[in-house]
Amino acid sequence: PRKNPQAKLIPTIAADHPDLESMAGGAGSSVGTGGMYTKVTAAKRAALSGAATVVAWGGEPDILVRLKQGESIGTLFTSAHSRVAARKQWLLGHVQTAGSLTVDSGAVKALTEQHASLLPVGCIRADGHFHRGELVAILDTDGKEIARGLTNYSSGETAKILQTPSERIAEKLGYAHEDELIHRDNMASHW
Repeated sequence: PRKNPQAKLIPTIAADHPDLESMAGGAGSSVGTGGMYTKVTAAKRAALSGAATVVAWGGEPDILVRLKQGESIGTLFTSAHSRVAARKQWLLGHVQTAGSLTVDSGAVKALTEQHASLLPVGCIRADGHFHRGELVAILDTDGKEIARGLTNYSSGETAKILQTPSERIAEKLGYAHEDELIHRDNMASHW
């Protein structure tokens, strides 16, 4: 309201609201300086674990007591998500990845609709230098990140088994750590 006289308090909003970042002055907006955008990002991250967040002015008298009593102060960011396993939340929270794997449309469908593991047969490209057990981004053919996960193979090994059925991994490498490039238990998705 100090910068925009038309600004209005939003008492409650879903943390995954599609316009939330732009309303906060981020994601293409020239309005904000990052203060509210940072708070919105934190609320979105908390929502992944099923937690609600309140953003309110800390100088308000007895604010925590009043919030606990149910008083509507500030903005409540609600979560539509059930609890995400702590491991998966940790995977999504990492800022940096060691590389990326680009997958075909069949793999995108298997990952997003069936919550399947990533098999080498669906992987068409590996970028970056990564070791077994490192975090990599999983991208669709448009370059959009759809998931992140801990890889069972290094970048060099992955390059040798791209688009290879799992039963032929040992034939190509001389050994097989796992049937999957990334097991679904070691993957967190954005869907």
